[in-house]
Amino acid sequence: MNEFITIGEPIALFASEDMDASLKDATTFHKYLAGAEVNVSVGVSRLGHQAQYLTRIGSDPFGEFIKDELAKNNIGTDYIEETSDYWTAFQLKDRVSKGDPSIYYFRKGSAAAHFDKNVLDKIDFSDTKFAHLSGIFPAISEQAYDAFNYLIELLHKNNVRTAFDPNLRPQLWKDQATMVKTINELAKQAEIILPGVGEGEILTGSRDLETIADFYLKQSDITQTVVVKDGPSGAFVKNKDGEKYHVDGFKVDHVVDTVGAGDGFALGLETALLEGLSMKEAVQRGNAVGAFAVQAPGDNDGYPTRAQLDEFLAKEAK
Repeated sequence: MNEFITIGEPIALFASEDMDASLKDATTFHKYLAGAEVNVSVGVSRLGHQAQYLTRIGSDPFGEFIKDELAKNNIGTDYIEETSDYWTAFQLKDRVSKGDPSIYYFRKGSAAAHFDKNVLDKIDFSDTKFAHLSGIFPAISEQAYDAFNYLIELLHKNNVRTAFDPNLRPQLWKDQATMVKTINELAKQAEIILPGVGEGEILTGSRDLETIADFYLKQSDITQTVVVKDGPSGAFVKNKDGEKYHVDGFKVDHVVDTVGAGDGFALGLETALLEGLSMKEAVQRGNAVGAFAVQAPGDNDGYPTRAQLDEFLAKEAK
């Protein structure tokens, strides 16, 4: 069953455990499963939904680690190919007491960058209700970009709902102008757009939440709703009918690591919509999962189970 589907590049993440030490000086690291789209898949699975993850990995220790971690998280791997011709990507991340950590990628020419789009023809979309799309995968290579666009064609053909998170990674693009033009073109193909306010400034030239939303609502007939993530403050929502509102975020006592919060927001929103909840309820769940995410060191190990999420929301409602 492919209730939920996404495509991306899974990464073996080596996160420093030496607080505020540069990566040059850090000596102790912990290995995690990472990658924006795999983060979403982990969270979707934890909340009780069947996630199918599309990618290509190398026949190497990192690829084996990723396969094992996906299996532990009950993520579907029916369409994951292995190759001995290319290697699996990995990355390094430092640990900081304030702000966002530094990240260094080792992914150019990876197995995922050589994804074979013919694999997509094998997918059974009959049970697929939702697809999460990210601006990262099409940035890693021309081959990945072509596969990404072909997947979008298939999703539309099979009437699958789509959400697109820009997930800007400037280091993966030739230059900022190319990134902005390509991301905004890809966004036209999605029903729901999920930019952060900082991303919105880069992509639209404005930090005003409604201006960002209007940009995407006006550029495409396909796009029906834009949700602009505004960090701890929550998120602003506007739809094609002109309805607009703000959903407050949740107070967090101690932020450990902000990486993965945006992916947490996306999976919270998307699983809520899968369950038939309203957009406002979906955004509230997105805020809640994002709050869980920033309180843990890994990119996805802080995402809640269904019981943890229900308990948190019930407590906050009092």
